[in-house]
Amino acid sequence: MQAKSGDHIVIKGLHTGEAEHECVVIEARGPDGTPPYLVRWTSSGQEGLFFPGADAMVRHAGPGRAMGKAAK
Repeated sequence: MQAKSGDHIVIKGLHTGEAEHECVVIEARGPDGTPPYLVRWTSSGQEGLFFPGADAMVRHAGPGRAMGKAAK
């Protein structure tokens, strides 16, 4: 997985109907955009290091998307 500052990481719920969890990448600490990532969780605003698992996917930031804002 590769991500850069401003990308969102989404973690799918384990069970049907469970909510997704989302965080914004503040900084990639591994080489070439690899984990660990310093992230800010969108639900709580807490920041910390994150090592994504198999249930995570990256939504890359695109034009017109501000850091920390979720895509609509």
